[in-house]
Amino acid sequence: MKVFGFAGYSNAGKTTLIEALIARFVARGLRVSLIKHAHHGFDIDRPGKDSFRHREAGAAEVMLVCDKRWAIMHELRDEPEPDLEQQLARLAPCDLVLIEGYKSNAVPKIEVHRPANGKPFIWPENPSIVAVASDVAVAGPLPWLDLNDRAAIAAFVLNATGLS
Repeated sequence: MKVFGFAGYSNAGKTTLIEALIARFVARGLRVSLIKHAHHGFDIDRPGKDSFRHREAGAAEVMLVCDKRWAIMHELRDEPEPDLEQQLARLAPCDLVLIEGYKSNAVPKIEVHRPANGKPFIWPENPSIVAVASDVAVAGPLPWLDLNDRAAIAAFVLNATGLS
């Protein structure tokens, strides 16, 4: 599996970009998976539902299965958060895994940046960032990709991963 990441501050456009790229890669016949790192607790379940009640009762894992999809919810309880390598090992084989987040991990990644958000660049402190995608041209030592040119960004990712 090839792995490529995207990093940036909130509201920079990471999710929208990744959504468009997944559609492009799948249209090319690639099998694509995604790992998104959330900095805050999240819950894909709702109080009162059977699966929620089973987790609350103490189940370590709860698997939901239907004719369209399946999902496993794993409760960490007092275990440490798994690192990216452990999460990658849990995925089914695919051609490309896109990563959203995991800024400090050594996976090559594009920084998605919008100057209007007033946030600093991540790349000066992060050697795994190999390009910057922004809605405004950015001068610097890294390649600049127009955030609105999805074809160019897709080509960059495919070239960087050897999938072109």
